[in-house]
Amino acid sequence: MQSFIDIGLNLTDKQFTTDRAEVVERAIQNNVGQMIVTGSNVKGSREGLQIAKQYPHILFSTAGIHPHNASEFHQGSINELRQLAKQKEVVAIGECGLDFNRMFSPQTIQEQCFEAQLDLAKKMDMPLFLHVRDAHARFVDMMKNHQDQIEKSVVHCFTGDKTEVKELIEMGFYIGITGWICDERRGKELQEAVQYIPLDRLMVETDAPYLIPRTLQPKPKHRRNEPANLPHIVTEIAKYMGVSPEEVAKHSTENAKQFFRLG
Repeated sequence: MQSFIDIGLNLTDKQFTTDRAEVVERAIQNNVGQMIVTGSNVKGSREGLQIAKQYPHILFSTAGIHPHNASEFHQGSINELRQLAKQKEVVAIGECGLDFNRMFSPQTIQEQCFEAQLDLAKKMDMPLFLHVRDAHARFVDMMKNHQDQIEKSVVHCFTGDKTEVKELIEMGFYIGITGWICDERRGKELQEAVQYIPLDRLMVETDAPYLIPRTLQPKPKHRRNEPANLPHIVTEIAKYMGVSPEEVAKHSTENAKQFFRLG
């Protein structure tokens, strides 16, 4: 039986408050054997670590500040992230990066926050869990100044086109794919782009509770995504990559284990 690793789910989200244990159990029953809880600000990173501690070797977490939350950033934030990142359950710095889509934080602040986390990851020799939306050109420019960290970086929840993914792959990034690929309305560019991702650079994720796969049958009455849906997403990814679901599961799992140094 194939096993899967969900490299990004927002298990601290209030949508999981009442049944978090059941969500984890359903994931395990669907062969999602390991999951990484995303940290998107200091408070959430702290909460994610506490959840991960409850499920040794099954749940892990990241520590970071999402670009939406960059306005909360100050130097003390980096010290707090550093302390969190010393914990064995924390396997990456992030979610960090750039988001010029909704501009919840000004660009200059986003860039300062991102640079500080790039420096932290380098000092701690840790992988990076990266976010980029509507900011590809600037993101690439900034990462060119951190060449030695690119092969330790995964661009999570990639939703761009084939031109962007080709550039990221050429630079050396890993790519995380979500159920966005299951969206017949806005996922067409991604459906084409995944053909250009080598299996040894691919990781898979749900980004739950967001991005519920629109191709799920029967459609759940609620709109909440769960890590248990990852095998369905893998099947869709495989279809557009032109390979078997078993290959996608095998390679994405191996990549995640090695990249995040999962025990």
